[in-house]
Amino acid sequence: MKENNRKKGRTLSRLKANKELLLISLPGAIWFILFAYLPMFGIVVAFKNFRLSGGFIQSLIESEWCGFKNFKFLFYSGDMWIVFRNTICYNLVFIVLGIVLPILVALMLNEIKGRGLAKFYQSSMFLPYFLSWVVVSYFLFAFLNPEKGYINTVLQSFGKDAVSWYSEKKYWPFIILFMSQWKGIGYNTVVYLASICGIDKTYYEAAVLDGASKFQQIKYITIPLLKPVITILFILSVGRIFSADFGLFYQLPKDSGALYDYTNVLDTYVYRALMTSGELGMSSAASLFQSTVGFILIITANKIVSKIDSDNALF
Repeated sequence: MKENNRKKGRTLSRLKANKELLLISLPGAIWFILFAYLPMFGIVVAFKNFRLSGGFIQSLIESEWCGFKNFKFLFYSGDMWIVFRNTICYNLVFIVLGIVLPILVALMLNEIKGRGLAKFYQSSMFLPYFLSWVVVSYFLFAFLNPEKGYINTVLQSFGKDAVSWYSEKKYWPFIILFMSQWKGIGYNTVVYLASICGIDKTYYEAAVLDGASKFQQIKYITIPLLKPVITILFILSVGRIFSADFGLFYQLPKDSGALYDYTNVLDTYVYRALMTSGELGMSSAASLFQSTVGFILIITANKIVSKIDSDNALF
């Protein structure tokens, strides 16, 4: 009894000592409970033949249980090989480019001595990240318009034939990769640049005294000290390998059917299936599949990292 009273006393004293931190975290906790945890009971929709018959709760209760039937359309469709191939392959390339390119740019920005110039470059690169894919798609259309686009105008001025960009699928893997990195490189660069700026300058001063070149400083000081950040971002990226940026693959190609072989990914496939059939249960099943696979991949990747270097693991 006394031991229980002591434990309660310690708990209350900790709460009192950290009341300011608890108050600060309270809005975030409420937000997560309301918008992240409470809606999770909606995963039941993935296992029901959902039909509207009043309010959402009433419809959920009255809809017929169908087990794993909603998941079948993901695996028995003739297009699923293309969909999974595109989703996984694009994300694998995004993971590699999303690590290599931002680190290179961050290293270059770190070498700029003029503070104002460095801030200008950072802001310029960060701006595309805040643009909607809808806006970006119109920018791209100005370049790729088959009739009056800038690129076709240049090609015709050199005596070349105009290209029907929204019908020629062979160009789109490169367009998607380029536009993805153009939009996202600024955000990732800022993350790595902040980590580089936090490295103790005495390491570099000691390296200079030992006669180390810039390349050697990057290889033996900067990259090893960036490893924890690289590892965490890599693990989080692996968890999204079965997800895709809907705007990138739907808005950018203007939903052109001729490009589906290279632009149809899991998110766009589910959206089109939902718009065609109106089956909410199927789209919920696809979302649950993505979330489950992502969770398993994060746990697996983190486990592998913890075996290699436990200090760099997420948990």
